Amino acid sequence: MNQSFKAIDGATLMTTPLPPIRFVASELLPQGLHILAGAPKVGKSWLALWLCLCIAKGEPLWTFAVAQGGVLYLCLEDSYSRIQNRLLDITDDAPENLFFVTMSAKLGSGLEQQVEAFLVEHPDTVLIVIDTLQRIRNAGSDANPYASDYRDIGILKSIADKHGIAILLIHHLRKMNDDDPMNMISGTTGISGATDSNFVLRKDRRGGSSATLYCTGRDIEYRELMLDFDSGTHIWKLISDSVTAEPVPADSIISVLSAFLAERRSFVGTATELAEALQECSEESIAPAALTKRLIRNREELDRRGISYESSRTRDRRELRLSLTHDGSDGKIETVSVPNLPSQLSQPSQAEV
Repeated sequence: MNQSFKAIDGATLMTTPLPPIRFVASELLPQGLHILAGAPKVGKSWLALWLCLCIAKGEPLWTFAVAQGGVLYLCLEDSYSRIQNRLLDITDDAPENLFFVTMSAKLGSGLEQQVEAFLVEHPDTVLIVIDTLQRIRNAGSDANPYASDYRDIGILKSIADKHGIAILLIHHLRKMNDDDPMNMISGTTGISGATDSNFVLRKDRRGGSSATLYCTGRDIEYRELMLDFDSGTHIWKLISDSVTAEPVPADSIISVLSAFLAERRSFVGTATELAEALQECSEESIAPAALTKRLIRNREELDRRGISYESSRTRDRRELRLSLTHDGSDGKIETVSVPNLPSQLSQPSQAEV
């Protein structure tokens, strides 16, 4: 057995185009493992069901664009009759790529195999919701609750990362209030610390219809969404978003590169050679190292424009390979080649979310 690390050097990591993080809901819900916590009867399940519908139908989640795909909802505290009634309350039609389960095995006792089997049968799946986390956990020893929490969360995160999907766990809050809503998530920090994002739904007052959804995570900006529950439609309406910054303008170098490749279709050469070639098409002067960084940071925009980008090292230099594979108008996303990287970096996602 090979005991050595599969390491990557900093220079290679800085200059290699890696697959970008895929979002199920743009700027809000990326691939990975996430917690949605709230007090009992606060409306978590209504929010989760509507989220599932939006993703399955490809309809915006409030102001956030979504990546349409299959959805599995493990509603383990409900019956099919209750789910049917809720669907009738919030939609006129439910899509065929939205699936419901009311019974499952527990973690370490078959749940992982059930999820893996479902993903094989439904490879277009982009989101799994588990309602609730406690329903899939076995009774553990209190000797080390942190280790138990971290182990269970780690199992689910591994599944999400392996398949490039989002898994959302519905969970509860402690009864004790805290100035930081994230500190109210039930359990040890082994739960809230091991997830990629945490969402806390907290009502302004018991019995009221307004609430705040606090959102924080490794790949999302902290934001507070002010919501109001419409008792007629049973849908949480967005009232305001704490993030009001204007969209970041597109990098000008990408437009120059698109025009450049529209004529040449492809380019092979060093960053210095590319910078010199682009300068002939633009008044902007750019250093080769800065050009490479901008290409890496804008890899999603390159995908959208149908530009394939690879980087590799020959015996005496590092070469960039760019080609215009399509015009970007058909919505396809090209696979980025990632040569000679450790498997945890280079393994492509089975589902683009």
